[in-house]
Amino acid sequence: YKEAWEKDKTMIHVMPDTPEINLAKANAVHYSQKKYKDAWDEVKVSYDLRADAIPIKTAKASREIASDYKYKLEHEKQKGHYVGVPNAKGDSKIQFALDVAKVQSEREYKKHFAKWRTQCHLPVDMMAIVAAKHGQTLVSDTEYRHYLHQWICLPDQNDVIHARQAYDLQSDAVYKADLEWLRGIGWLPNDSLGVKHVKYAGDLLSERKYRTQAAALPFTPVADRVDFVTAKNSGEILSDIKYHKAWNEAKSNYTLTDTPQLDMAREAARILNQ
Repeated sequence: YKEAWEKDKTMIHVMPDTPEINLAKANAVHYSQKKYKDAWDEVKVSYDLRADAIPIKTAKASREIASDYKYKLEHEKQKGHYVGVPNAKGDSKIQFALDVAKVQSEREYKKHFAKWRTQCHLPVDMMAIVAAKHGQTLVSDTEYRHYLHQWICLPDQNDVIHARQAYDLQSDAVYKADLEWLRGIGWLPNDSLGVKHVKYAGDLLSERKYRTQAAALPFTPVADRVDFVTAKNSGEILSDIKYHKAWNEAKSNYTLTDTPQLDMAREAARILNQ
């Protein structure tokens, strides 16, 4: 496909002053980074910027104006020269802050109480103390209960026997003793009334036992019925195996090498290969 072009492209001569060549050269100059920075490279080598130049001084002055350190420098110098009161109590604001802190201090609040609490004396016969003792006596469980004397009950007394019988009647363990005894006995409830009732109900609701399936009945189909013959013909028509049977038998017997389709495929492969 490219054989003719490969032979002719080395024999073509283009004039160097054609508009296309000139335009390409101009575009190359415009896009060249070297040409773009050539003037700047020549200027920056010979440029001399002195320390006392006006732009340098302007930049330094702007930096000092914007500097927070320079802004607070005079204030930091004058900090120690302020004239004030000789101590904290001489300043009204500081004294007010100290008084407020003392009022809000829990230590100062409890200082007087901690100082005098060990020197407080309460007489024993004060009305409040006597009333507290009397109330404690009323609330105390020790003084409230008076236990009766202990006695011995004989096991054959009538009241003891009656109490045991009453306890047995009310006892849940005795009430369920028969059930607990029956739990360990092996018993199969296959013949119980409830199981039989469930079986009969299942037989009544069973679809299999309620209806006789047609497949279970003996019958002999007729081979020449119209619907049977139609079904067989439809099955043969729709069969994919019968549809491809003739082709599968014939496709392995011969191969054509000069058909138009094979020639077209070879030509397309040759064109794409180039």
